[in-house]
Amino acid sequence: MSSGLSGAAAIAGIGATEFSKNSGRSEWQLACECVLAALDDAQIGVDEVDGVSLFTMENNPEIAVARSLGIPQLKFFSRIPHGGGGACAPVQQAALAVSSGVADVVVVYRAMNERSGHRFGAGPPAFAYNQNTDQEYRNWINPYGLLTPAQQEAFLAQLYMHRYGATSADFGAISVLSRKHAANNPAAWFYERPITIEDHQASRMIADPIRLLDCCQESDGGQALVIVSAERARDLPHPPAVISAAAQGVGPQQISMSSYYRDDIDDMPEVRLVAEQLWEQSGLGTADIDAAILYDAFTPMVLLQLEEYGFCGRGEAKDFIADGNLELDGRLPVNTNGGQLGEGYIHGVNGIAEAVRLIRGTSVNQPAKDLANVLVTGGSPVPHSALVLSADH
Repeated sequence: MSSGLSGAAAIAGIGATEFSKNSGRSEWQLACECVLAALDDAQIGVDEVDGVSLFTMENNPEIAVARSLGIPQLKFFSRIPHGGGGACAPVQQAALAVSSGVADVVVVYRAMNERSGHRFGAGPPAFAYNQNTDQEYRNWINPYGLLTPAQQEAFLAQLYMHRYGATSADFGAISVLSRKHAANNPAAWFYERPITIEDHQASRMIADPIRLLDCCQESDGGQALVIVSAERARDLPHPPAVISAAAQGVGPQQISMSSYYRDDIDDMPEVRLVAEQLWEQSGLGTADIDAAILYDAFTPMVLLQLEEYGFCGRGEAKDFIADGNLELDGRLPVNTNGGQLGEGYIHGVNGIAEAVRLIRGTSVNQPAKDLANVLVTGGSPVPHSALVLSADH
């Protein structure tokens, strides 16, 4: 069964700054630059923007960017929480606004100096010490040394290894593949810098079993997307990336990155919930997905997502990867831009842009086969979101 959302809106423009370790300018400026680049890509004027959809973690509010760019008025604006888990949800909100007629041109952007400014890997940010319910869960994990995202996800990864026989080298296969794709991507920080599995195994331990090369980057940069109706997108310069499905999900006993009170802490029901919605909305299934951009904050989560979305069974992801399925000529090419491990970490929004390029046929690592449908996912094991972008039929 399809939904009213499916096929009604499309991503018509993408734009980014460079991805660096020191942008040398404010996050506000990065936000403005990437929005202008995305509008230019879509050939839509600033004066036509009437909606903005963002992360709650975005430091550059819509009113600041609107003032700076001369956007005359906004009829729609929304914010999505849960960091990378919400990566795809602003696009869902934009598509809902466009498909319901609330707004005509909605911009999604994420701009951050996450390397030269506050580094997520350095431990809890200042807001973590706010005495509110949103941060209460930290009282349950921080005293035990689980201070950073890597430490929190390592706990889950250890259990997964124990149950299914996965190894550090199985996680490393994701890192090697991402860096191979990044090495061919001039926009990637790790352009022309591939690695071997030996490099991965020699990288220092961050939180056992997560090594340095299992971790996404800390990046400065901005990425923006322009969402309009699918009908209008057909009259714009680029082939539209039609939003066939968009979903969010919170599972039982959900805690941000540390749902340790579930019966199975390596289980991600929120991901399955999102998958079920995607297939129901779009009328598609895993067999119809031709490529995927899987949120790769840490390599173990790529394996778990492959399983939760149904591309392979529980514990089978390591074999699915070893059989070459994620390669450009494989069953499911993954993270063709290099992902957040290889291109840059812009909270997953740069991954959505790569999915658009795959649909357009313009990725620097474009698979030879025709791509009708591309899956894009947000972070896990936090409250989750995902998209299916499709070629226009």
